[in-house]
Amino acid sequence: MTTSKSVSTPIACKSSIQENSNTEFINPHLYRQLIGSLQYLTLTRPDIQFAVHQLCQHMQTPLNTHYESLKRILRYIQGTSDTDWASNTQDQKSISGYCNFLGNSFISLQVKKQNTIARSSTEAEYRALAFKASEIL
Repeated sequence: MTTSKSVSTPIACKSSIQENSNTEFINPHLYRQLIGSLQYLTLTRPDIQFAVHQLCQHMQTPLNTHYESLKRILRYIQGTSDTDWASNTQDQKSISGYCNFLGNSFISLQVKKQNTIARSSTEAEYRALAFKASEIL
């Protein structure tokens, strides 16, 4: 999935029924492993909580369509990482980055080292989110 194209939302607005979408997924163990990892990730990524919760309801007998939705979440995560937690080994400060769009039009981009040292990746994410929100306002 490292070379897959990213998507802008973790869950599709419209469901597309394909020929094999109502058949059971061939490897339910893999599905459960991935869902478990995504459940853990929701601690730091609240933007995927709804989509992960929806897919958790099908852990007993996942269908191909559920696995496709799971892969969509992974593609979303691949394209939306915005904080690098404590990457600078000298000062341990995180780096945040964001882009602003008005509709489909790009307005601005900023990448900045955070002013304080975050104690976790969650704190670094929240600081990035708060900074972007204040910039938008």
